[in-house]
Amino acid sequence: MTTTYEDAKQQLLDAMLIHVPFDGWSESSFRASISDCGLDDGLARAICPRGAVDLALAYHARGDQAMLDRIRSEDLSELKFRDRIAAAVRFRLQAVEDKELVRRGMTLFSLPTHAADGAKAVWQTCDLIWDALGDSSDDVNWYTKRATLSGVYSSTLLFWLGDDSPDHQNTWEFLDRRIANVMEFEKLKAQLRDNPVLKPFLAVPNWLAGQVKAPVKMRADLPGMLNPRK
Repeated sequence: MTTTYEDAKQQLLDAMLIHVPFDGWSESSFRASISDCGLDDGLARAICPRGAVDLALAYHARGDQAMLDRIRSEDLSELKFRDRIAAAVRFRLQAVEDKELVRRGMTLFSLPTHAADGAKAVWQTCDLIWDALGDSSDDVNWYTKRATLSGVYSSTLLFWLGDDSPDHQNTWEFLDRRIANVMEFEKLKAQLRDNPVLKPFLAVPNWLAGQVKAPVKMRADLPGMLNPRK
């Protein structure tokens, strides 16, 4: 049976997960995973040019996919939208089978050389959540929704890592409070926007915001395109 590029990458990732709790997302763990898989070193490094960093990102993407699968399998139609967001964040954290893998990942992505990769991974998680829940914004709100959720997700992730309460109940309460804070802020913005005294002062900022458009997303069903969201 032919092994595809993605199959080989997932094999490397599976082998890597055994070593990460002890050696982190490191070159040592990457070399051990190559040995465990019996892959040629040159092939493994062609698949993962940055070694452990590429596998750490692949692990994050695997969790994102598990979250999406659960969102699609659960009936969230009866929930308020804020509760759907909370459920999606909860699904993402529950997709993690070992907190130590995430702790080691945060250590990796806290390094200046990889901080941008970590920020991009969080942004992509939040983008997937909004897309999965049907967000259709195409203006500045596209950015503010994802930026706000990135802050909520990141703070909840940090709380969750240190939470030892039964079924992580303290984390879900923390998440609800963070979302409540965001809703209050959105309510305040709406009040300011509708205030007749402030409207003249907000005309220019509102016009500038109106010029901002969401990025055009490439269709993932075109030849040569990967579609990780399927």
